Amino acid sequence: MRVLQIDDSEAFSHLYKSLFTVKGCQFESTTDGKEGLELVRKNNYDAILLDILMPKYGGIQFVEDLKNTRPTELKKITIISMMDFRDDELKNLKELGIRSIQKKSISSIKNLVDSLCNSEHSDQKME
Repeated sequence: MRVLQIDDSEAFSHLYKSLFTVKGCQFESTTDGKEGLELVRKNNYDAILLDILMPKYGGIQFVEDLKNTRPTELKKITIISMMDFRDDELKNLKELGIRSIQKKSISSIKNLVDSLCNSEHSDQKME
């Protein structure tokens, strides 16, 4: 399993890295959304973990730009955010093919890591 995490929080990046590497997954991260987009354009990932609220270039911009360049990659994205989404926003993300939306918390991150690493073809439902 090859995972890319895009989140401006270095603390969460360290947590992800620890959890994924213990499970034997390949893990990369960046705190810059544009750099993350370039990584997705150049490499193949099994899962992309994306924060929405980032300075300069946020997760929604990332999703919109990825939709225009590599739309098949949208199904690999799990959004992990503190943001509360409106129903219409959730519907739009689901229609784009986003894999899942999770609240950013230590327990949800641990559950996500367990789920992704235990099954490379995990089909998580949107929450």
